Amino acid sequence: MKTKSQDLENLRARLDRNSLPKHVAIIMDGNGRWAVRMGLPRIAGHKKGVETVRRVAEQCRQYGIQVLTLYAFSDENWGRPKEEVGFLMDLLGTFLKAEISTMKENGIRFRTIGRTERLPASAQKWIERAVSGTAGNSGMILNLALSYGGRGEILEAIKRMQSANNAAIADATEEAFSSFLDTAGLPDPDLIIRTSGEKRISNFLLWQAAYAELYFTDTLWPDFKEQDLLAAFLDYQGRQRRFGLTQDQLVRK
Repeated sequence: MKTKSQDLENLRARLDRNSLPKHVAIIMDGNGRWAVRMGLPRIAGHKKGVETVRRVAEQCRQYGIQVLTLYAFSDENWGRPKEEVGFLMDLLGTFLKAEISTMKENGIRFRTIGRTERLPASAQKWIERAVSGTAGNSGMILNLALSYGGRGEILEAIKRMQSANNAAIADATEEAFSSFLDTAGLPDPDLIIRTSGEKRISNFLLWQAAYAELYFTDTLWPDFKEQDLLAAFLDYQGRQRRFGLTQDQLVRK
């Protein structure tokens, strides 16, 4: 009978490191359900989820992923109980305070997308410190979606474009419009992973996900381990990305 260690080594051996996704985005779902299953308060699930963030970010860096975007807090999450929201904001600040030095050491560049101006001042302070403190790094980009919603992002991009040059809107190209999105300068996600068994994208990267490969797993986010990440990578490598072209056209290319 194979051990977990042997299973992990088998997954690693099957992985083609030359065809990994450049940009991985993850909808981290299931913290609350994990806590309920464990007979713990919901905040315990969020604490455990932060441990998974640290672990998965490091694993993605080691596998050479260029951009890792994590859906950390959505626009809709503001509707949760105030105590839970307050805890999440405090947890964000604690996480960034603890991780800035590690990100610097590992060459990780930190950035965010979303309406971060809605976050408490303390959280904004640590975001600014993390962004400025890692701005010179050239390794993996760790991108947190905070107070984020895909529809809102698109609306804000339209407003930015109009403010920049109203006359250009009628002749706008997809490339030009993308430059006004929160993700400007980043490649579109190649792979979007959602944990916890839910099969929807929940207002996440709606524009950018046009040709992303979607991967859903029943694993709750606090239980998401390297084996789960590699399973998603291997599934991705088994897909044929045609971007609207036919098989014959791909062969000729």
